[in-house]
Amino acid sequence: MNQDVLAARRPRTLALGLVDALGERIRDGRLNAGDKLPTEAEVMAEFGVSRTVVREAISKLQAAGMVETRHGIGTFVVGPGDASAFRIEPQQLATLRDVVAVLELRIGVESEAAGLAAQRRTAANLAAMRAALAAFAAAVEEGRDAVAADFQLHSEIARATQNEHFAGLMATLGAQIIPRARLEASGVIDPQRQAYLRRVNAEHESIVDAIAAKDADAARAAMRTHLANSRERRRRAVEAP
Repeated sequence: MNQDVLAARRPRTLALGLVDALGERIRDGRLNAGDKLPTEAEVMAEFGVSRTVVREAISKLQAAGMVETRHGIGTFVVGPGDASAFRIEPQQLATLRDVVAVLELRIGVESEAAGLAAQRRTAANLAAMRAALAAFAAAVEEGRDAVAADFQLHSEIARATQNEHFAGLMATLGAQIIPRARLEASGVIDPQRQAYLRRVNAEHESIVDAIAAKDADAARAAMRTHLANSRERRRRAVEAP
């Protein structure tokens, strides 16, 4: 399967399309248990995607039990995985009510993740969070939405728990869980929306500051406030006449 076939699978994200393409090769036997996956560079060249997309796709395949990464060696096929494994499909995020339901799940999971991150984060984790904050701010100031940077920040917080299950769940959910990725048009943003996104990143900064200070209670509260604000905004939209 090449880049033309992958592109034809839109509007699903490129990462989800790549998961489908590689997963299909595993299921139909073109890639068997024990086989080594192509390198990141080879996958990027074949499918015409970025390194970030490849890494997100590999994370999803890992979470589904289809591949495993052996550090310093490569990524190897485990098997076709469990078709019943937890996932949220794009069609399950088609409405405002769907998005509110996922935000309720995220409040529970990510609030605790923020608290654990405050207790366990490393300097490298913190630097990665700061980089995501900077990428978000840069996108907004350039008049662009910041879905990728938003998801990156939440993923870095999950990684900072030092608990692979938090990071694996975020990888399984993917960037589609950022409400703007499903409900709002992409492209150039207007001044009102730009101001809103600045407020969102201020909430992000509060979370990261609490994690940096190793204040677990404050980190949990900041994350809960951030996600609850997003949930309430969507709830009001659902209830609007």
